[in-house]
Amino acid sequence: MGIGNSKNKSQLSISNAQCLMPNALIQNDMNNQNITPQTDAKEQVTASPLRCLTGAVISGGMGFAAYSLMIAIATNFATKPIHSVNPLVIRISSAVRTLVVGVVALGSGIFGIVAIGLLALGVQLLVQQLTKQKSSEN
Repeated sequence: MGIGNSKNKSQLSISNAQCLMPNALIQNDMNNQNITPQTDAKEQVTASPLRCLTGAVISGGMGFAAYSLMIAIATNFATKPIHSVNPLVIRISSAVRTLVVGVVALGSGIFGIVAIGLLALGVQLLVQQLTKQKSSEN
């Protein structure tokens, strides 16, 4: 009796899972075929100096926000000492504080590097466009 009930429960859970899936996925699962979903072919967006400048401003703003957050967190940690006599608690708290400040600093640095890269790409594209215009005029 216990074996029959476990089969019914597993079949019930499979059928419940299949009820949540679309019909195409159920048929795909039954046929054991790997079918990738069809997506519309989209045009590839080309980079332009304006897009690069916009991305650089956004990334720079997020980098500055992360840097400001990092300074605020570090100041907050510095003004509030750890109140414990247990050396293990002090070491773990110090490690966690360092990790938190480090992760936010890493995010800030990455956003800053991305902003610099996008700005450089925008300048490169602008120079390429200007040289193409000058060469086509000659």
